Amino acid sequence: MQIHVVQRGDTLYRMSQRYGVTVNEIAAANGIDNQNALVVGQSVIIPTEAASHTVLSGETLWLIAQRYGVTIQELAAANRITNPALINTGQTLVIPQAAKPVIEVNAYTEKFGPPGVAIVEEIGEYLTYLSPFSHRVRADGTFSGLDDAAVINAAYANRVAPMMVITNFENGTFSSDIAHAVLSDTAAQERLIANILATMRQKGYQALNVDFEYVRPADREAYNAFLQRLVDALHPHNYLVSTCLAPKISATQTGTLYEAHDYPAHGRIVDFVVLMTYEWGWSGGPPRAVAPLNEVVKVLNYAVTVIPPEKILMGMPLYGYDWTLPYVQGAKWAPTVSPKEAVERAAEFGGTIRYDEEGQSPYYNYYDREGREHVVWFEDARSVQAKFNVVKAYKLRGVSYWVLGVPFPQNWYVLNANFTIKKLV
Repeated sequence: MQIHVVQRGDTLYRMSQRYGVTVNEIAAANGIDNQNALVVGQSVIIPTEAASHTVLSGETLWLIAQRYGVTIQELAAANRITNPALINTGQTLVIPQAAKPVIEVNAYTEKFGPPGVAIVEEIGEYLTYLSPFSHRVRADGTFSGLDDAAVINAAYANRVAPMMVITNFENGTFSSDIAHAVLSDTAAQERLIANILATMRQKGYQALNVDFEYVRPADREAYNAFLQRLVDALHPHNYLVSTCLAPKISATQTGTLYEAHDYPAHGRIVDFVVLMTYEWGWSGGPPRAVAPLNEVVKVLNYAVTVIPPEKILMGMPLYGYDWTLPYVQGAKWAPTVSPKEAVERAAEFGGTIRYDEEGQSPYYNYYDREGREHVVWFEDARSVQAKFNVVKAYKLRGVSYWVLGVPFPQNWYVLNANFTIKKLV
């Protein structure tokens, strides 16, 4: 795989001639429906296993390494380069073909019935776990059900392990009161654990994911103790237990979202954790990248000091947002946009895609038909490749996606090019 950034005058035909692959192969790898609607700055996957690369004017060793999913050190060693700053236009570089690391991949889904089944059938080969979202816990330890039988059956048909998700979600938000009620009542916890076990047996779940958010800081130790009870109850039945963790950069980070999420305790108690490394740019907030890599790395730098890397799934978004400018706090929230839709919208309105090097994220501005300015931040092949390079560098357990149902064909191609996906089924 290579990643080509569209320049003015590029066409799929010219790319096919340059890289020696067909137009249809390029279109298929990128989910391109209209082959004449390329956007300047758009990243395009070139589906070829290149063994060499000819340096173009302006290219750096870092840029070439990014495009091929290798490190600068690997590229320099393969070509006996002692000074990475000294490469020449026209120089031919050998691209090292390393064995692909094995990782686990989780994805949450809110799609059920036939639409959910269709998604699992389409991308199930790239998943270790499928996490239907969610069983909503009540204060007394009972929880709401899900019409999840069809997607669980589809998961098994595609060798994907279903993972049950429990949340303290109520009326559109995470409830501190529900979490407190359960965590302060031993009887409610026993009822909840019994209900979890019964549901997992009945429906065929193989793992549990606990996504309790906005837990009161005073309930931190009670939350840790509850997780230990869960593990003690589920492990004898060979069920895995995982948790979701807010994106902390230090043990002393303040705020209700963060304080009760005890990274060292979760790392010790559960089998693995999902770091929710997304939503820096969020629908109701000011425009910015959803998962800027510089911010993600800050979280990882703390996390790996207190949680074994082999227990960490790094969260990744499958979406972006389209903000109307100027941003006004409390005004209409930005709608979600899929990466595929983002590129199509840029083509429709004449946007030029730019790339934020610090956050490793693409974005563009455009004016709609009413003359209002917008800015769109989203993900593309470059941004996910940059994130996968971090997964490799930190030797993480894998990645976890929020949320299925937004088209992003490039992601699955790049994921498959970088990793072998572990299967538990």
